[in-house]
Amino acid sequence: MTKSVLVLPGDGIGPEIVAEATRVLDAVNARFGLGIETREALVGGVAIDAEGSPLPDDTLAAARAADAILLGAVGGPQWDDLEMAQRPEKGLLGLRSNLNLFANLRPAILYPQLAGASTLKPEVVSGLDILIVRELTGGIYFGEPRGIRTRDDGVREGFNTYVYSEPEIERIARVAFDAAMKRNRRLCSVDKANVLEVTVLWREVVKRVARDYPEVELSHMYVDNAAMQLVRAPKQFDVLVTGNMFGDILSDCAAMLTGSIGMLPSASLNESGQGMYEPIHGSAPDIAGQGVANPLATIISVAMMLRYSLQAPAAADAIERAVADVLDQGLRTADIAGPDEQPVSTRAMGDAVLAALSRH
Repeated sequence: MTKSVLVLPGDGIGPEIVAEATRVLDAVNARFGLGIETREALVGGVAIDAEGSPLPDDTLAAARAADAILLGAVGGPQWDDLEMAQRPEKGLLGLRSNLNLFANLRPAILYPQLAGASTLKPEVVSGLDILIVRELTGGIYFGEPRGIRTRDDGVREGFNTYVYSEPEIERIARVAFDAAMKRNRRLCSVDKANVLEVTVLWREVVKRVARDYPEVELSHMYVDNAAMQLVRAPKQFDVLVTGNMFGDILSDCAAMLTGSIGMLPSASLNESGQGMYEPIHGSAPDIAGQGVANPLATIISVAMMLRYSLQAPAAADAIERAVADVLDQGLRTADIAGPDEQPVSTRAMGDAVLAALSRH
């Protein structure tokens, strides 16, 4: 059966890294006879420039029809002065909300070949394998009312609303518990229940869901302590589940444990299994167009796409083995290269992954 993938290169380094990931997808598509068809569309800043909207109607329609979406990155300084509703990031948020991509899976895995690339001591991060499950379509990023207003005394103030309903909390909690059941059966729920009422409810609902998963050891941690513990002793965690804003911050913190944010993929899933797959890093406009960006997070995102949305686990395994093979060879882009290592280009890293695929 034919599967459709919508490719959204986006802004900054997005087109460069997505080009390599698409080459890898094409290779496994041919090798495994997956019947995947791809098409490209615009999102983010390039969509604003071309069509006046960060999420054009035809892009949204194509996204709704696709089995999976591969995204590069959105945003850049040239669009920073636009009104908030017209910023490139609204294209990304619009995809998440319109497709109901509520469950964001962000693995933080340290490849043993990169233990020396982390800023933490190797003994602290060696063997690291964490999964952060982030609620993606609720919380303060989407809550209403929001805006900037002028008070009666003439002082301007900005305001946002942090809100979660019981069903929103329950469904992300179940995703996290299900993930923990497939791993080491430990789940840490991160909140700020000592200050924020919305996370008091979060904790109550997570505890209630836990009754259906007696095999999973559930713990709770305030977000400030969780940030500290990720740096102090990250291997104490197996699966973490948290809300939109806390998950955004903690997953970027966890990224640096692995040596580079350029190594970490992500999956954003809805209840039907449709997903959007992207590296967790941004558009990196400072290096865009230079051919030095690390494409591995995007390539590993393709592996996640094959596993979660396209039901092609053998192809996913092949990509992950190829990435490990390339790292074994000592190939490094600039973000993961040591002081005595010569970095390779974005294209050369893609070439190496393709060569590794052909060997296996």
